[in-house]
Amino acid sequence: MTRREVLLAAPWAVAAAASSSVRFGWIGVGNRGTSLLNLGLRIPAIDVAAVCDLDPARAAAAVDRVQTARNRKPASISGGADEFKRMLDSKDVDAVLIATPMHEHARMAVAALDAGKHVVSEVPAALTVEECWQLVRAAKRSRAKYIFAENVCYYQSNMAVLNMVKQGLFGELTYAECGYVHDTRNLQFTPDGKLTWRGEKLNQPGNRYPTHAIGPISQWLGIHRGDRFVSISSQSSRAGGLAEYTRRKFGADSPQMKVTAAGDSNVSLIRTAQGRLIELRYDVLSPRPHPSTTYHNLQGTLGSYRDEERRQEIWLDKRSAKVAWEPFEPFISEFDHPLWKQNKGGGGEAMHRGADQLMLADFASSLLEGRDSPVNVYDAAAWSAIIDLSARSVVAGGAPQEFPDFSAA
Repeated sequence: MTRREVLLAAPWAVAAAASSSVRFGWIGVGNRGTSLLNLGLRIPAIDVAAVCDLDPARAAAAVDRVQTARNRKPASISGGADEFKRMLDSKDVDAVLIATPMHEHARMAVAALDAGKHVVSEVPAALTVEECWQLVRAAKRSRAKYIFAENVCYYQSNMAVLNMVKQGLFGELTYAECGYVHDTRNLQFTPDGKLTWRGEKLNQPGNRYPTHAIGPISQWLGIHRGDRFVSISSQSSRAGGLAEYTRRKFGADSPQMKVTAAGDSNVSLIRTAQGRLIELRYDVLSPRPHPSTTYHNLQGTLGSYRDEERRQEIWLDKRSAKVAWEPFEPFISEFDHPLWKQNKGGGGEAMHRGADQLMLADFASSLLEGRDSPVNVYDAAAWSAIIDLSARSVVAGGAPQEFPDFSAA
C-alpha cells in the first residue's frame, strides 16, 4: 500500500496502517466541528492531539470520541475566547482545524499562522476585506500553510468538470452561474426565540455566505491560476420570507417580529480580468425545498454544463449526438478526478456527497507530502471578500466595487 493510498484510505482502514501523520488541534467541536472530527478519526494520517471549545462539556465529549476511536486521550482546552492560544503553544500540535462560528475564523487563523501552525479553516475565511488582508499577510510571513476547507470543491461531479475544463472540452470559458439557496429560517432563532449567531447578521446586506457557490466556479475559471476577480456589482430583493416564518412560529405580536432582514435574495455579477462573467445568488430566507443547497452552471464556446437540485446535465458541441441536454453521470466515469479514483468510493456515505472525508484526507496528504495548499489563502481571501464587497455594492445602489489583488500582498 502506497502512502497516497493510505492517506486516502476508506473509512474502515485502521490507523496503524499510516507511516506518518499530522498532529491536529481541533478548535471548535460543536455540530460542524464534531462532524469533521468524526470523519478525521477515520483517516490514518490525521492524529487528533488536542481539542478546544468554549463549552467544557463539548470538549470532554470530543476527548471521549478520540479516546474511543484511537485509544489515546488528547489534551482538552476550554474556557474563554482566547483559550485556544494555549494549543498554539503546544509542541504536540502541528496544525489546527478551525470550526468555530465564522466571525472567529480570521483572528484564530492569523494567530495560528503566527505561531507556526498549519491552518485548516472552515468557511468563510474572513468577514471583511481588511480581515482578508490580515490573513494573506499572516500566511506570507509564516512558514506554515493555510488551507481553506471549502468542501463543495470536492464534490465528485465538480471535480470531474474541473478535469474536463483542464482538458479543454468546454473550449474557452465565458460565463458561469452559481448560488447558495437554502431555507435556514429555522436556524435564525433558538427554540426559546433568541437570535442565534446567524440571526444576529440578518440585517447585514449583500451575500453573507458565498464560498460554497463561488468555490468550484473559481476553480473551473482558473482564478489565481491565470485569471482573477476584478469587480462585483450586487443588489438585493425586498425582505419577506423571515416575517412570514416568525409570524407563524412566534405570533404576529411577538418580539421576534421586530427582527428585520436586509433582503431575501441577493444577486451579484462578478467580472474577471479575462472578461468572464459570473452570476452569484444568495438566499437563506425564502421558503424552498432543497435537494441541494448549491447550484453550478458553466458556459464555454464548445459546450455547457448545469448542476441544479442535484441533477447534473451536459451538452458538448463536438460530442453530444443531439442538440439536447444529456445526463452527466457517464462523463463522471470517463473524467473522474484522480482523487476520487484513488478514494474508490470511500466516504461516500458521509455528509456533503462524501466530499468532507476526501477533503480532509487531501489536506493531510498535502501537508505530509509538502504539496501546495489545495485551496490556498488567495482563494480564501478572494472568495470571502465577496461578503464585504457585495454589501458595499448594495448600499451604493449596485455600484461596482473593485476586488483587491490579494496576490500583490
